[in-house]
Amino acid sequence: MRCRKCGESAALELRRHNAAFCVPHFTEFFRKQVREAIHHYRMFTPDETVMVAVSGGKDSLALWDVLIEEGYPTVGLYLDLGIFDYSRESREKCEAFAAARRQRLLIERVDAAIGAPIPEVQKATRRPTCSACGLSKRYLMNRAALTHGFVVVATGHNLDDEAATLFGSVMHWQTDALSRQSPALASTHPKLVRRVKPLYRLSELETAAFAFLRGIDYIVEECPFAAGATSLAHKEALNRLEAASPGAKHNFLFGFLEKARPAFQRGQDVQLTECASCGQVTTGEICAFCKLADQVKRRSTPLARSSGDPSR
Repeated sequence: MRCRKCGESAALELRRHNAAFCVPHFTEFFRKQVREAIHHYRMFTPDETVMVAVSGGKDSLALWDVLIEEGYPTVGLYLDLGIFDYSRESREKCEAFAAARRQRLLIERVDAAIGAPIPEVQKATRRPTCSACGLSKRYLMNRAALTHGFVVVATGHNLDDEAATLFGSVMHWQTDALSRQSPALASTHPKLVRRVKPLYRLSELETAAFAFLRGIDYIVEECPFAAGATSLAHKEALNRLEAASPGAKHNFLFGFLEKARPAFQRGQDVQLTECASCGQVTTGEICAFCKLADQVKRRSTPLARSSGDPSR
């Protein structure tokens, strides 16, 4: 294989682009895709400090690396979920990355906000672990950004992530979720910061290759609670389709964003208010996070354990 740009020996073949690149031209290709994503959706300006939500994995650290190299002012946010050694190791990866690049890293602990780490939340509520985790992360990312005065949060969701989410939403025709699926979600309330996904044009394979070539030390292991998640089944199905028809994920996601999403946006305006308990944005009187925290508190008390409450 030869590099499309310079004709030298290629290091990576990208079948969906019918192209191959040497190391320098692949890293430039990667950065260009991020630049185009930011420009197309006007995600943020060079004057805005971007809060980058980092998990210690390849995607979020690769994103942070690109934004630093592109000259954007950034600060990292690590959410400590309290998931055994996985959280300890992933936190160490983020701390080492930030220290090596002299970047600021904020740390928010789920147990401090909700009263228990994610494994205990799952036991106390019997709620699917990924559901409680996702709810907690969205809430804490927004709260942290508001607390520290940032107007935009960037996450490392890649093309595979977005295509799998879209696949799941279409499978169940979740019109509310389809109306919200976008690489850039605007602020629709003074207490709701913008959320952006600058890696949506890049596949998981491409992000992993970039992280490897840049020498980024990231946690390889999956979250121990990820096994059996429906999102992984959706990814596997799309991977088989991609193998047979390169570019299928791109066409699926981009076709939706360009042709279908506007139809789902119509009539989906939701009245937002502030939670009576914590003051964060919600659609009801009490936000879902506060309800979850209250459930954890009630189920964790000695009285709840011994009362024979039938709801337990």
